[in-house]
Amino acid sequence: MIKKTQGIVIHYLKYRETSIIVKIFTRDLGLKSYIVNGVRSAKSKTKMAFYQPLTLLDLVVYDKENASLNRISEVKLAYPFQRIPFEYYRSGVAMFVGEVLGKSIYENYQNEYLYDFIYQCITYLDQEKINLGTYPLGFLLESSKYLGFSPDNAAEFFDQVHPEINDSTFAKEEKKHLTQLIQSPFNADIKVPSNIRKKLLDDLLTFYKIHLETFTEVKSLSILRSLM
Repeated sequence: MIKKTQGIVIHYLKYRETSIIVKIFTRDLGLKSYIVNGVRSAKSKTKMAFYQPLTLLDLVVYDKENASLNRISEVKLAYPFQRIPFEYYRSGVAMFVGEVLGKSIYENYQNEYLYDFIYQCITYLDQEKINLGTYPLGFLLESSKYLGFSPDNAAEFFDQVHPEINDSTFAKEEKKHLTQLIQSPFNADIKVPSNIRKKLLDDLLTFYKIHLETFTEVKSLSILRSLM
């Protein structure tokens, strides 16, 4: 059956000499895997740029029930990026976000509310005036709402991540900034010191591991840390 849908590229794997298998989180069909033949060939009519992580696509796809791999009939950009692929920092953040999504969403999982949120987050990441330093933290916090395990407050969060935590000055500072981010995840005016940003990022990833069995080590974290 042929269906039209929007999609967000999560990641791809090289397949044979010129092909790829790409995972795309679609709005209407959920997370799907597609084989794209010959796309890595110099003669291919389809560009590999379409399948870079977080690319936003309009798709016409073949959707066979119970098929582990499907095919794409038509593809075009739904939103041409102005900054993400061309700025090192934004590209690093995009790589991190794509990897987190790949570890958080399972095959065939469909949630149009989560899709719409991610779509909005990605277009926001492409805007000029955003707080890139706190963006990954805001993304993790807000995504956890749609995945069903967001903390109501900083105290609840630390009870799960650091039940043994003490009331040191650093811990109090961390809680203060986390409270700000919970209340307003993408507020560009929130300033968080780099050492606290790094600690909160580690703690949020631990929080994801607590709640998601499929969530493993994020390999792009080291790149993001160097940028932060």
